[in-house]
Amino acid sequence: MRLSRAQRRAFLAAFMGWTLDSLDFFLLIFCVKAIAGEFHTQVSAIMGAVFLTQAFRPVGALVFGVLADRYGRRPVLIANILGFSIIELGCAFAPSLNVLLALRALFGVAMGGEWGVGAALAFEILPSDGRGAFSGILQEGYALGSILASIAFGLLFDYIGWRGLFILGALPALLALYVRLHVPESPVWVAGAKHRAKRQAMPSRPALSPHLRKFLPTFLFLVVLMTAFMSFSHGTQDLYPTFLEVHAGLTPSIVGFIGFLYGLGSIAGGYVFGALSESWGRKRAIVTAALLSIPIIPLYAYGHSAVALCIGAVLMQFMVQGAWGVVPAYLNELAPGPVRATAPGVAYQTGALLTSWNGKGQALAAEHWHNYPAVLAITVLVVALTLAGLAAMGHEAKGREMTAD
Repeated sequence: MRLSRAQRRAFLAAFMGWTLDSLDFFLLIFCVKAIAGEFHTQVSAIMGAVFLTQAFRPVGALVFGVLADRYGRRPVLIANILGFSIIELGCAFAPSLNVLLALRALFGVAMGGEWGVGAALAFEILPSDGRGAFSGILQEGYALGSILASIAFGLLFDYIGWRGLFILGALPALLALYVRLHVPESPVWVAGAKHRAKRQAMPSRPALSPHLRKFLPTFLFLVVLMTAFMSFSHGTQDLYPTFLEVHAGLTPSIVGFIGFLYGLGSIAGGYVFGALSESWGRKRAIVTAALLSIPIIPLYAYGHSAVALCIGAVLMQFMVQGAWGVVPAYLNELAPGPVRATAPGVAYQTGALLTSWNGKGQALAAEHWHNYPAVLAITVLVVALTLAGLAAMGHEAKGREMTAD
């Protein structure tokens, strides 16, 4: 499909913003063991930094989302990108674990805002045809971020350490300049702003419009659905590099290479199932990808060689991110225009909050039972079945027009 220059630039800005946000998140994931060693603590204690990032993401989704719905997608996206880049740089100079934990909480606020604002900007400018494929590509900016983090970890960790990698993670600030110079404001938001200006002259208005009251049950369902989605992704990703190092005994370079490969699998899965959702519908695509992850568990968690574990990880992330590839389009199609930068992001990041103990809980369980494979296998089985069941219960919204109303 041929896009206009404005559409290409808006989509690129949203995609790269989410990619670089993900890069900064995954640099921590790959460096958990090294940070634990420097601060003389357990892996589970460092996973507390992941918990804080997850826990504070809804705060960012709400704050930045409300600002974007009121003042525009573009200026808020710029502020958001600058925010998480500066905080990532600060993490590189953290003198203690407590300072690092505090900075990762702030990073969670910034990370939480980017997805909702960027997705609203992109989907309000993109054409409705092919939205599922665009959704799959946009969401897999997250996977590309993990690939970039794995490459940086595998190639540079031995030379610059985790602190040097965090300095590298501050480079996304340059993207803010691109957005400032080349990305237009959402035409849907501009139209909505004009409409709101006219409504302000009315003598009285209800605090909550009938459309938003009607949307509330759907929003609550989306929070539950995104909780399952978050458990699906973070439950299969956050502990996996540590599992490969601690349980399988693989070197950082091999772990980084495997991370690179399963990142490619993630991108492929997101695109394939996102595109399939255009003909299958959003719900069927999510259910299929979730259920197909279950037969992969033996290779993913119990592979007896680096090659077997690598194949399992690639196939697992193909299915996990295949389900996720539908999410940006699905949430934005369901959300009303006046809260499109807020509601999808808040639902998305509230799911992150409700599963924020996932990584730390998995690490504690693996340390207690000395059994990383069982913890990973049980997580996939339970979460995949839960996600498939919830998605089957939801509304279908494929192709819904996005307006300011």
